Amino acid sequence: MDLVIELYEVGVVANDVTLLAPVSVTTRAGRALIVRGRNGTGKSTLLRVLAGVRKPSSGSVHIAGEVVAERDRRFRRRVAAMIGLPPMAPDLTVLDHITLVATTWLDDPDEAAALARSVVAELGLDALMERFPHELSSGQTQLFGLALVLARPFEVLILDEPEQRLDPEHVESVVRVLRSRRDAGATLVIATHSAALAEGVADQTLSLDAAA
Repeated sequence: MDLVIELYEVGVVANDVTLLAPVSVTTRAGRALIVRGRNGTGKSTLLRVLAGVRKPSSGSVHIAGEVVAERDRRFRRRVAAMIGLPPMAPDLTVLDHITLVATTWLDDPDEAAALARSVVAELGLDALMERFPHELSSGQTQLFGLALVLARPFEVLILDEPEQRLDPEHVESVVRVLRSRRDAGATLVIATHSAALAEGVADQTLSLDAAA
């Protein structure tokens, strides 16, 4: 199997401050890479580099053999990321948002609608479909954000602490959903402080504590 993610001595420095000490890691399709580390060791920075929203100061990063390029449509179609909550329109319902994302990426409206409803059901958002974003609790908002990133095709899924604001039961649900994407062949890169999430999906673990 070909390598999907290849990072070699990737580091980030800004204004003489090291945001990410040089790190190397590779992983393949259908595997979940868990990124662990204390706050300040560069977990989110590493994910931003992978998502193409931050350029490394040193080293090289390739996804599916190609240089990371956020403006390349092929890259955007290949890589989905949730690093912080995505923007939400106050006058669109939960289902409106999720269907809009699916429709943006899928040509068939019926397929898009089916994908949206499938993601809603997977994450247990059925009872919230007609609510507006401001009517959701913090935990519900977190699940809604995750639904938005899952409502599109991808080969690589990048998530920054998807367990935030979730109780243990919902973390368990998220583990099941992420396992299903991994088992279907997607490559997952997840920064997390949750032992339950890490143990539930990890195929390999990268600790940034040693590099910091």
